[in-house]
Amino acid sequence: MNDAELLAACRAGDHRAFADLAGKYRLNAWHVCLQITGNTHDAEDALQDAITAAWQNLHKFRGDARFNTWLHRIAANAALAIVRRRKPTASLDIDGSEDGSGIDLTEHATGFDDRISTADAIHWALMQLPEDFRTAIVLAEFGDLPYADIAEHQQISVATVKTRIHRGRKQLRELLTPALQ
Repeated sequence: MNDAELLAACRAGDHRAFADLAGKYRLNAWHVCLQITGNTHDAEDALQDAITAAWQNLHKFRGDARFNTWLHRIAANAALAIVRRRKPTASLDIDGSEDGSGIDLTEHATGFDDRISTADAIHWALMQLPEDFRTAIVLAEFGDLPYADIAEHQQISVATVKTRIHRGRKQLRELLTPALQ
């Protein structure tokens, strides 16, 4: 069944159709939640909240956007709500320094350890970005959403999305360049 057929079945109360429809986009929505929250536990909670909210609010889905865009928006909002509820925490300490201000990836480890260090550095840098830049980048890179869908999600123009992504990427380069040299 395609999305339109699954949506029609969902609106008729078919739970299995909703499970199939949400299941198609679950992984991408989870990645969005993970990148916003920064940990798997909160990402799972946000995803569960998002899927529950999508089911409960399916009657509000007008079909102006694709279902996956609508679900990503709900997932991002659920993840942001969890982040806002958190108590403030110390910054991520990747290199073991007392102040948590540095990233040391200069030791060129190979294989799995190198990938983990790089992923940690990227996550740390993403968390340093302003929320609007981070959300736009996460939706584009991890949610695989086109700029038009991101604009709709954030209720801004496509030009603003491009600006946020451009400025966010520039800040990421500035943050990551010393760590990756």
